[in-house]
Amino acid sequence: MLAVRDLAFAYTRGGEELFDGLTHNFTPGAVTAVTGPSGRGKSTLLYVLGLMLTPTRGAVLLDGQDVSSAPDATRSRVRAHRVGFVFQDSALDPTRTVLDSVLEPALYAGWSLTAARVRARELLDQLGVGDRADHRPGEVSGGQAQRVAVARALVTDPAVVLADEPTGNLDRDNATGVLAALSAAAGTAGGTPRTVVVATHDPFVLEHADEVLAL
Repeated sequence: MLAVRDLAFAYTRGGEELFDGLTHNFTPGAVTAVTGPSGRGKSTLLYVLGLMLTPTRGAVLLDGQDVSSAPDATRSRVRAHRVGFVFQDSALDPTRTVLDSVLEPALYAGWSLTAARVRARELLDQLGVGDRADHRPGEVSGGQAQRVAVARALVTDPAVVLADEPTGNLDRDNATGVLAALSAAAGTAGGTPRTVVVATHDPFVLEHADEVLAL
């Protein structure tokens, strides 16, 4: 469901291009680890896949459609409904409860508050942090915060989940829990497998990935 064709990206006009015309199909139902030396564009690729950056050339395809060249409104709608993000530091609002942080993407996607709360609590329970729903991020551990971030990424039942160094700040036990959550997320969403892409330099993550894409 997610693919790139002849992809390249440069931050400045005439600047050094990343990805060298990359063509790749990401396997639905699998966790794909994107790896490579520093500066090869692992995180940048996630932002291009998530339609937050526009390729210099080539295309990002979702269900065979070029979504990378779509108008801004269309790209925003795709991000809201079909893409979930997990960041290295969890990126939770320290002033809001865990529950409010998790349900926010669903509200942005047009869900009712009631439906968003039900879904958020369900995910927090599944990820073993339901008892932290009314806490603030400063009151949970790093591993718990990252599982909350996974719940937030899944709250809209997206087809694609993008995770940027999601275990970078975690010990092995907590990293194992987060990777298990991402692997479970790749399972089925409404009967359809999700595509999960993880940018990482961690050999431990590579060992647990289903596929590896080296940049």
